[in-house]
Amino acid sequence: MTTWTVIDEQAVHTVDVVEFDGVPVVDADVLGWERKPEGLCRGDVCIPVPTGVGPGALPLDELGRLLGRPVVVDPVERVAAVGASPQERTDALRSGLAPDFELPDVNGVLHRLSDHQGRKIVLYAYASW
Repeated sequence: MTTWTVIDEQAVHTVDVVEFDGVPVVDADVLGWERKPEGLCRGDVCIPVPTGVGPGALPLDELGRLLGRPVVVDPVERVAAVGASPQERTDALRSGLAPDFELPDVNGVLHRLSDHQGRKIVLYAYASW
C-alpha cells in the first residue's frame, strides 16, 4: 500500500491505496459515495453501476468513468484529482454565479469573494507564461 492524495470538489483526501498500473484503487466511500443495490450514491443522487463491476474498491479512473467525471492521475507524485461532471460545470456556467474563493492582495491580506457580495468586483489576473 502507498499513500495518495485524492482531490475532489468536496475535500482533499489522504488515503492508503493499492496501485494498479500506476492508478490508485480506492473505495468509492473515500470520496463520499456509498455503494448500494441501486448503485453509487451520495445524498439523493445514485449512479447505476454496470453488472460487470464487482464489489469493493475500483481503480480511480474506472470510478471517474462510472461517475461521469474526468480524472487526472500523477503516479510519480501520487496525486489524483476527480473533476466535476460536465453537467455540473455547465450548470455552474449557466447560473452566472462565481464560486467563492479566497486570494491574497499585493499586501498579503486575504479576501473572500463572498465578503464583497452585492458589489461589483474587478479581478485582475496575471500569468508570466
